[in-house]
Amino acid sequence: MTSPADFRGTRTDARRNRAKILEVAESVFAIEGMEASMDSLAKRAGVGPATLYRHFPTRDALIAAVLEAHGPDLRQEAADIAESDIDAGAALDRWILAVGEWMRAYDGLPEPVRVALADGNSPLRPTCQQMIDTTQEFLDAAQRDGYARPGIRGLDLYLGALAAAWVAAATSADAAATHGAAGLLRSGWALNQSPESCAHR
Repeated sequence: MTSPADFRGTRTDARRNRAKILEVAESVFAIEGMEASMDSLAKRAGVGPATLYRHFPTRDALIAAVLEAHGPDLRQEAADIAESDIDAGAALDRWILAVGEWMRAYDGLPEPVRVALADGNSPLRPTCQQMIDTTQEFLDAAQRDGYARPGIRGLDLYLGALAAAWVAAATSADAAATHGAAGLLRSGWALNQSPESCAHR
């Protein structure tokens, strides 16, 4: 019969294994990208494949956990933007750039993020949906203030940022090229006129 002490020890071991897997996965993904071998990752973490898959049944589950633990904190970024003293158009621009940088946090990340949009069961889907919802909030404010074109959706901007990140990753583009892609995306939603001129059209 398992004693309470044994049970606590098992739970402690499980937490330790999970933390080690995440630590190693973050390092491996940063060097080798999202397609790194799961079995090799388990070996480097000092656990068996069964232990790895018990904690993270799929690659997407592991990616989602790594992004939560080690990736850029978009929730904090959104809060910082919302509290900053900038207009709604600049806030939306800054948010889209942050989303694009998040998508390039690890080599190959745009692809699982793209797939997650079509898979309602993907562990990455809630993260994607949260980004889309936040994008919509910034977009709504920009549209109300006349900085963004009507008819554009948060999903449209999210997909545009994803496409720009995917192209940048596929072509090994540098940061300047990434910002250039963000500028092209901005030209698709931003109004050339100021809010005052829009109000008097």
